[in-house]
Amino acid sequence: MTKLSVLDLAPIVEGSTTKQALENSLDLARHAERLGYNRFWLAEHHNMPGIASAATAVVIANVAAGTNTIRVGAGGIMLPNHAPLMVAEAFGTLAELHPGRIDLGLGRAPGTDQATMRALRRNLGGTDTFPQDVVELMNWFEPPVPGQTIQAVPGSGAEVEMWILGSSLFGAQLAAHLGLPYAFASHFAPGDMMGAIEIYRERFRPSPRLQKPYVMLGLNVIGAETDEEAKLLFTSIQQAFANLRLGRPGKMPPPKLGLQLDPMVEHGIAQALSCSVVGNPETVKRGIAEFIARTGADELMVTGSIWDHQKRLRTYEIAAEAIG
Repeated sequence: MTKLSVLDLAPIVEGSTTKQALENSLDLARHAERLGYNRFWLAEHHNMPGIASAATAVVIANVAAGTNTIRVGAGGIMLPNHAPLMVAEAFGTLAELHPGRIDLGLGRAPGTDQATMRALRRNLGGTDTFPQDVVELMNWFEPPVPGQTIQAVPGSGAEVEMWILGSSLFGAQLAAHLGLPYAFASHFAPGDMMGAIEIYRERFRPSPRLQKPYVMLGLNVIGAETDEEAKLLFTSIQQAFANLRLGRPGKMPPPKLGLQLDPMVEHGIAQALSCSVVGNPETVKRGIAEFIARTGADELMVTGSIWDHQKRLRTYEIAAEAIG
């Protein structure tokens, strides 16, 4: 059976605060744990007024401390922003505090704009060293060898499940080459999804970390008691994407009846969010089944960004019921 997991963007919604967003993330993680979800991931974004998870490892620590069994991790850490040693130390610490429960998904993009990237003071030369940085990070997690002068403490020998994230064919090739599980960002960049899955599965090389290919796909799910209500809730995501594309990111707006967008913007959003299931419980059940049948996904990373927290909780109940 295909497993279900959660990608939470820790949304800061209009009319609320960052503190409330972080409290809602913990509440959602506990809810997902009760429902039997496999893992709960948070994503690194910077200079985004509507996302509270910029200090991703800190938020992961809070969620892991407030839950008991669900795996918790990053989907992902944007590796160009960080020294691999420091990532190993942070996630090695998390693994010591919460053994057997910590995931580390690694992304190639900076997760922000160019000006903020300069403020992060990483990769100012513009050289793409992502593959080398991933290998370096993997090595920091290995047990130290005699004569090794630098160790990740904590980190060396830590049990951290590593993933490659991607929205293009590049990540699929790297994950296959390194023998790591692969998560595709189909919830916002679905264009290369089927090609990336095919490349990853065809070229996968078994490794000590993973013996056979394992694919997790992002899927937007907005569930409600009726199709009409779900479509209304979905307008919050549509507005947020429109604001981002128009260069004015902000807090997540409330749903809007009769939403009208510029036709060009609307077309782009429709393409970006084409991997979405929106509707009543039966519609969601059918949509998830069709997506799994089409892709053969081993696991789905459900993201249900909804302005009303209680309705967000209900979406994850509907998705869990849909998978059985």
